[in-house]
Amino acid sequence: MKNKSQKLAEIGIIGGSGFYDFFGKNAKKIEVKTKFGKTSDKITLGNIFGKKVAFLPRHGKNHQIPPHKIPYKANIMAFKKIGVERIIAPSAVGSLKKEIKPGDFVICDQFIDRTKKRDDTFFNGPKVAHIEMAYPYCEDLRKIAFFRAKKLKFRVHPKGTVVVIEGPRFSTVAESISFSKMGCDLINMTQYPEVVLASELGLCYLNISLVTDYDVGIYSRSKIEPVSIGQVLANFKKNNEKLKKLISEIIKNLPEKKKCDCQKKAERAAV
Repeated sequence: MKNKSQKLAEIGIIGGSGFYDFFGKNAKKIEVKTKFGKTSDKITLGNIFGKKVAFLPRHGKNHQIPPHKIPYKANIMAFKKIGVERIIAPSAVGSLKKEIKPGDFVICDQFIDRTKKRDDTFFNGPKVAHIEMAYPYCEDLRKIAFFRAKKLKFRVHPKGTVVVIEGPRFSTVAESISFSKMGCDLINMTQYPEVVLASELGLCYLNISLVTDYDVGIYSRSKIEPVSIGQVLANFKKNNEKLKKLISEIIKNLPEKKKCDCQKKAERAAV
């Protein structure tokens, strides 16, 4: 990409490869170079409801990148370079609470990091910044997402705490029960450090969690077969059209001007 100042997109979507058909025939793909290496795949650009939107498959087009190897810094920086200001990031999650059922949507408001090996900041020195993480997800985007999900009559929870594990393995029964006792509602492998990196660059970040299964802690008490990747992918595919409908409605109803504190939070972080 030659012109760094060119605003190619205002909204970025990071999700599964099922979003390629979002843009129709007018989509185009670009490769964005960053000092953090290559992105997960090429970025697809298109227009949705008159708004410039960019899409990036988190795990690559063929789901070839495991969660602990995703180039999170390259992905977020590439979005920043092409002008993205808001990121919508759907993800598959397991439920740690019986009342949060497979097929439900959860608009996360908190996370707990249990990853181990991820490069999770743009500020490794000599430039230093300490980003505020009390409320990691954009409050304005969360309100819009919840309202639109309710209007569509989807089963949706207005908030939730997700524990992010390293992966690629699933949890043991003991770990899963422990996370539930900690007060976590969901479990996932990819939300961290995406949300933090977006915050460091002043980008609004919205997570839409699609519950694909009950995690093994709940399964163990119900004497049901533990979660498998086949079950996760099947349930995600089953509900993917609903997810795309929700994201379309969010994009359609996004106000032109941002009123949130996301950009100011990044500015306050600098030492």
